[in-house]
Amino acid sequence: MVNERPEMLAKSTTLYFGPWYRRSPFFEATLRAGCSAYDIYNHMYLPAYYDDPDEEYRVLSEGVTMWDVGVERTVEISGPDADRLVDLLTCRDLTRCAVKQGKYMIVTAPDGGIVNDPVLLHVDHDRWWMQLADSDAHLYALGVAAQGGFDVEVTLPDVHPMQVQGPLSARTLAKLVGPAIYDLRYYWCDRFEIRGIPVLISRTGWTALPGFEVNLLDGSRGTDLWNAVAEAGEEFGIRPIAPSEARRIEAGIFNYGSDMSLADTPLHVMGLERLVEDQPQDYIGKEALEALKRTGVDRKLVGIELEGEQLRAELSVYWPVFAEGRRVGHVTDAVWSPGLGRNIGYVWVPIELAEPGTRLEVESEDGERLVGVTAAIPFVDPRKERPAGSLAAQPS
Repeated sequence: MVNERPEMLAKSTTLYFGPWYRRSPFFEATLRAGCSAYDIYNHMYLPAYYDDPDEEYRVLSEGVTMWDVGVERTVEISGPDADRLVDLLTCRDLTRCAVKQGKYMIVTAPDGGIVNDPVLLHVDHDRWWMQLADSDAHLYALGVAAQGGFDVEVTLPDVHPMQVQGPLSARTLAKLVGPAIYDLRYYWCDRFEIRGIPVLISRTGWTALPGFEVNLLDGSRGTDLWNAVAEAGEEFGIRPIAPSEARRIEAGIFNYGSDMSLADTPLHVMGLERLVEDQPQDYIGKEALEALKRTGVDRKLVGIELEGEQLRAELSVYWPVFAEGRRVGHVTDAVWSPGLGRNIGYVWVPIELAEPGTRLEVESEDGERLVGVTAAIPFVDPRKERPAGSLAAQPS
């Protein structure tokens, strides 16, 4: 298996499959579906390439797609002190987060740094799920629980998400769980059965398009669930795809570990400032973030548009950025957006260069010099009206 897309075959290497990395319950199904490249994410195999990204983008934007995202490791925090512990871990105020409600969560370090940015689901009384980006945040939660003497259990339960995304995703799932799927509000979840397979479905996803995450609750039934969704979506032309870089960057969705890290706070990232919520109760990093609110940040992750020909391969290293001949930052992601018809991405710059419209010089990894212009995030309408469908909404 190569770990680069076909455009990058000159640089391709071999990815060995072995027991030292975990496989999701959908792994064998993704092989049969034609996945030809995998990434390593949360110590697991993440399907990274099936077909031309532009074609996958089209199907995602117009129809329905299915993704194996079992790499979003689910951390369960349960017990009498679960509510207190989860609220302590984040700068978001969770005191009014109802059972079955979800939140886009920032797990904060004592200095305000971003430990992880999971989807958080309040699945039951005294029971929460954090569905992680790439990091060992479950160990962080375990450490905080142990150090604070909380009466909780921090575990990795038998929960395995797959995504069903696109304007026809609800019609696909309605064939499996009935019309109740249309009652599921954005960032809420509920339990269902699909052909006798227990699942928890949340109306979330990595696209800001209409879509859902179907959480398999029996790891032995991965292929059965995959096949059931594939059959339900057959009349709509459903296709398995890899996570869409173009779509998630258009929508202002970040990739932890590349766009932001433990060294950054949510106040440093355009669009995440709103998640540092004013609240009376304490949380890890509160003092540092409140001080930073008063003084302001010295740098910012913002959008960038790159002039020139279509970018045909994703970045393998950060691209340095210059202003008036001086290196001032770096591009974290850049990709051709079929929907917008231009190259877009994210860039770290000093705060004085963060306003939209600032012209920069960018050096690609092959040494080519490109003109970049800073832009607001998200690149699509903030209400996600283009190119999203009727079920799309702002991240919660």
